Amino acid sequence: MRLTQYSHGAGCGCKIAPGVLDQILAQLGKQADDPHLIVGHGARDDAAVYDLGDGTAVVSTTDFFMPIVDDPHTFGRIAAANAISDIYAMGGTPLMAIAILGWPVDKLAPEVAGRVLEGGRSICAEAGIPLAGGHSIDSPEPIFGLAVSGRVTLSKLKKNGGAAVGDLLYLTKPLGVGMVTTAQKKGMVEPVHLAAAENNMTRLNKLGAPLGEIKGVNAMTDVTGFGLGGHALEMARATGVDLVFEGKSLPLLDREGLVKYHAAGCVPGGTRRNFASYGGHLDWEGVDAFVRDVVCDPQTSGGLLVSVDPSAKEEVEKVLRAADCHSQPIGEVVQGQGRVKLKA
Repeated sequence: MRLTQYSHGAGCGCKIAPGVLDQILAQLGKQADDPHLIVGHGARDDAAVYDLGDGTAVVSTTDFFMPIVDDPHTFGRIAAANAISDIYAMGGTPLMAIAILGWPVDKLAPEVAGRVLEGGRSICAEAGIPLAGGHSIDSPEPIFGLAVSGRVTLSKLKKNGGAAVGDLLYLTKPLGVGMVTTAQKKGMVEPVHLAAAENNMTRLNKLGAPLGEIKGVNAMTDVTGFGLGGHALEMARATGVDLVFEGKSLPLLDREGLVKYHAAGCVPGGTRRNFASYGGHLDWEGVDAFVRDVVCDPQTSGGLLVSVDPSAKEEVEKVLRAADCHSQPIGEVVQGQGRVKLKA
């Protein structure tokens, strides 16, 4: 079975392009005035946050998409890890999850859907939460994801805004998932690269909670369908600073393999949509087409982008090393007007 043949998109690459999403959200108008709603849709953050009045808050999110891999169990695991990541990105701890399932019952057997759900439940178990229920519909394409509820101590809450001039930038997972999974759909992927991508996508961002405990962590977000460039731009705009990345410092799944796939045209449609939406708001200083496409590559269940005061550098890097994550800075925050800059 090739589960990906039943969908027109893949993973977070299914996301509506940032520019189109802006037009849709503009119809909502101003965020509803509620003194308990700390983070709502107007913030363009990873999850909504509602103050409980006791020094803690509920963190609520949902995320779902179409298959990015062919194996149903692995698809369920990836989709679940991706959804739970939003809670970790806010410095929170997940409490429970509800499944969201769309299934083409005339094309795929119920047993296959059961394997997807079991994959999602296995990731929930790794996160220490129950898959407590859900909702399903008969849909033209397979869709799976979660609605997740969590909790955070307000003093530990991390938003995508808050990056300060002088901060160091870290990314906890390597980039390139979109190119690898596109190579898979084209029948060109090498097993070692697909295995690395799947391992990357099923790995929980649990370290978001301990990072949230560190005072010098000023901002945090997870990098998913809008790519590093899009989510970095949201972080920059939220505070009115510029984020500067060193192209040669970006962590990659396998540079040699990605260069080969890129040359063979294994570039997701989401990459093109991302560049069309925000490419004009990024400064490309001598960056070649490969790095440009890596920066715009839609990540599924990607890593955390973390803005860190230099005083917390050693503490943060200790947490990253303990979690076996990329532990070297990939850029810095400078004075600016909400833009992202890439250096070769």
